[in-house]
Amino acid sequence: MRLALVLSVTVAVLFAASLLIGPGGLGLGESLRALFTGEGGPVALVMREIRLPRAILGLLVGATLGLSGAAMQGYLRNPLAEPGLIGVTATSALGAVLALQTGLVAAFSLALPVAALAGAALSVVLVLLLAGPRGGALALILAGVAIAALAGALTSLVLNLSPNPYAASEIIYWMMGSLADRSFTHVWIAAPFIALGLAALVTLGPGLDALTLGEDAAQSMGVNIARLRLVLILGTAASVGAAVAVAGAVGFVGLVVPHILRPFVAARPSRLLWASAFGGAAMLLAADIATRLIAPERDLKLGVLTAIVGAPFFLHLIWRLRGSEA
Repeated sequence: MRLALVLSVTVAVLFAASLLIGPGGLGLGESLRALFTGEGGPVALVMREIRLPRAILGLLVGATLGLSGAAMQGYLRNPLAEPGLIGVTATSALGAVLALQTGLVAAFSLALPVAALAGAALSVVLVLLLAGPRGGALALILAGVAIAALAGALTSLVLNLSPNPYAASEIIYWMMGSLADRSFTHVWIAAPFIALGLAALVTLGPGLDALTLGEDAAQSMGVNIARLRLVLILGTAASVGAAVAVAGAVGFVGLVVPHILRPFVAARPSRLLWASAFGGAAMLLAADIATRLIAPERDLKLGVLTAIVGAPFFLHLIWRLRGSEA
């Protein structure tokens, strides 16, 4: 109960800060009045059309990455698992890169998120085909790694063969991840898929709790492992694919947040799901605020900052696991 209160207050404070902090130097009273009344001309435009959708996407994308990371770690019973393990992030990025490279974005403004969502859907089909209807956790991991490697190679090939240096530069910057210059159009595109994905993932709690005893014990308790895996794949693909479609590739949130919060929920997967959703939202909102404060004139990318924070934590986690196995 205390953890829920702390996380809820933290997310609320960071959401408000995301609305009020920016390079415009707007006053607190002026910003709030423009946000709630719509009065103030340019100030109202900034608050309602720039900062509000950015804050909402930070909330949605962060919750998606945190929750899907906790679900993947619970299913695989491995604290090093993260949402990109089944190839969704890589294939979504490939779809977006192809949209940028082929010029579809110039002809159709929503081509990039639509192509990224199509890439996520492709990853689902390929994972299910490769892993098979009754494949276990190892088959799922191997299929995801193979798909992610292939998608990464194809993305590099597109960049390598790109005749347009401006398109290549745009691709690289998009792949770094960012919430800047997003509008409510991006919110409306991503929100339905994220909502469906999160709704599917939160139903996995009891099954993930049973899995802590092993697959045989979980099946004896009535858990349908094949159905649980299918819901996990579909929920992760829908939510993470939509998140990548609007924010680019933002790494380490789904890895770091569940591991930090696991001791506070007694390592119980069902409780870790909702805690990681709040924690992921808090981490991404905080990181997005930091990008505006650290280098507002240089457009510091969100994915770069989360990687700077997450990579040392990842190395620390590996070191601890190494020590525990010694």
